[in-house]
Amino acid sequence: MRQSRFVLHALALIGLLAGPCPLRAETGAASPLGVSIDDFSYVDTSGEVIDQTAVHQKRLDAFMAALRADIAAEPRYRLVPSAAPAGEAQIKVVGGVQKMSTLVQWAKVAVIDVGASRVLYEKLYTFRGDNDEAWDHARMFVSREVRAVLAAAPPTAPAAAVAPTGLAVFEFELEDNSAAPSSGFAGSDAATLADVTQGVRDRLAQSGRYRLVDTGGAVAEPVKARALRDCDGCEAAIAQQLGADQSLIGVIRRVSRTEYTVGFQVRDARSGAVVSRGDSGLRMGADYSWTRGAVHLVGDRLLEGGAQQ
Repeated sequence: MRQSRFVLHALALIGLLAGPCPLRAETGAASPLGVSIDDFSYVDTSGEVIDQTAVHQKRLDAFMAALRADIAAEPRYRLVPSAAPAGEAQIKVVGGVQKMSTLVQWAKVAVIDVGASRVLYEKLYTFRGDNDEAWDHARMFVSREVRAVLAAAPPTAPAAAVAPTGLAVFEFELEDNSAAPSSGFAGSDAATLADVTQGVRDRLAQSGRYRLVDTGGAVAEPVKARALRDCDGCEAAIAQQLGADQSLIGVIRRVSRTEYTVGFQVRDARSGAVVSRGDSGLRMGADYSWTRGAVHLVGDRLLEGGAQQ
């Protein structure tokens, strides 16, 4: 079966195992295995005229709730929230669903041993139909196979704890390429960009992988002018002066009032080398959707291992 862009995206989720996670030492009787199940993504490429976004989200939510309930019902497992600190979950389940046509959907699922940094199970399913019965049947099948993988998973060895990286997240910048950009920097744009920056900082802080460094004391002109994207990597030296290990800058590029792209770049503060970057490609949505797009991009490309250099 020919793979789609969705399948490649699902494979990128497997990069989640790149970062080591500390595990609790076992003493006495075996403790329940910590299992985290991330919300699956959903993509509809069927080309159907009727907008079924709300219906699909409702069915996906029900799918995820039932899958988590199946895992939590077994005493050998301990369900861990996706936002829990690193080390809480020994096993992570990730995946996504793509609707290919009116009657055919794909589901990509992977089970990852976080401590051992290896994929235990990875499979692409197909299922017919797009109604409650079809979704429930698919969930039962996926749940059965995932639980079989968990039951056969060998004990994981503890990994050494890793100190969080000091990261200076500078304010996101706006590059307005729309046909009729407003003159100057609109107050509404400034407020929206502040929301974007805060959303990204919150997502990074929640991951436990980063220690956010305050950038409020930065007085360099590119920082004040919101022009770090054009300063040839000067943000790295500024971040080092602030006591950070790495710097992150982000840019919202407005193509039109309903189209935009998001990009970010992370540099090593000492060497200035680019260690991670990501670009969303063209997205639909006005400024209210910028935060969601930026948080998703950073979570997918930086935290979950899919960043491109």
